[in-house]
Amino acid sequence: MDLIDELRAFVATAQTRSFTAAADQLGLSNRLTSKYVAALEARLGTRLFQRTTRKVGLTPAGEELMARAPALLDDLDLMIGDIAEGSRGLAGLIRISAPVTFGEAYLAEMLGRFGQTHPDLTIDLRLSDRFTDLAGDGIDLAFRIGQLDMMALKSRKIGAFRVKLAASPAYLAAHGRPQKLADLEHHSCIIDTNRRNARRWSFHKDRHVTVTGRFHVNSARAACRFAEMGLGITYCPDFALRAALESGRLVALLPEETGETYPVNIVYLEGQRLPRKLRALIDFAQEDMKQSGILGER
Repeated sequence: MDLIDELRAFVATAQTRSFTAAADQLGLSNRLTSKYVAALEARLGTRLFQRTTRKVGLTPAGEELMARAPALLDDLDLMIGDIAEGSRGLAGLIRISAPVTFGEAYLAEMLGRFGQTHPDLTIDLRLSDRFTDLAGDGIDLAFRIGQLDMMALKSRKIGAFRVKLAASPAYLAAHGRPQKLADLEHHSCIIDTNRRNARRWSFHKDRHVTVTGRFHVNSARAACRFAEMGLGITYCPDFALRAALESGRLVALLPEETGETYPVNIVYLEGQRLPRKLRALIDFAQEDMKQSGILGER
């Protein structure tokens, strides 16, 4: 058997603590993944895992190997990838994780633009509002919104977005246009329950307004849709509002009031040296956010 395949099976199993999850990550059968690990144990003359009915744990020898094997495989992949990409351009698979609304409203189109210029790349975009386990799920890069508190991950800020007020022309015709922040207290507002303080809308100079409304939803995109239907005023990220504002389905309100701003970061595993295709994607994303009108380094 090939030593590299054996090491990959070992690392995936150690990261996921499961032969089944490791097999899924590697695209192999459970039987072949277990066979690779057994072959590596036979090669080394020692057991690498303690197997129970519920989980797989590392032996001391397994822990020692796990401390060194991922870096070796990363270096090998980086070397092969850089040489291959240098001869034929960017190629291979990139697995990306991102929040649902950000992915649907902006990121999918950005990745489409990136992919069009690199036809040998395969993009695997996985959308979820939970924080993905990069190692366990085999994710290369993850887009994260807001302040980061993850010691085991490296990050690079690629931009930011701002939250803005908007309503439909029909709603404004029926209920009037707010002239100041305090007026929002007398309007029906769409409550996005994804926000930490869903009813407390914050603005520049530490000003806040508490709002009420009949429609609550845990999606910025759905909140925008409710607003388009004339059901109230929304306070949404600019990337989620852009199409509706450009088409006239929504109208921006109180543009002089600066809403909250959230950083957008790309994160990846600590200690990982990024292949050229990932470095290229990060650079492209940062420039695309500026060109697309989403805030840059402000």
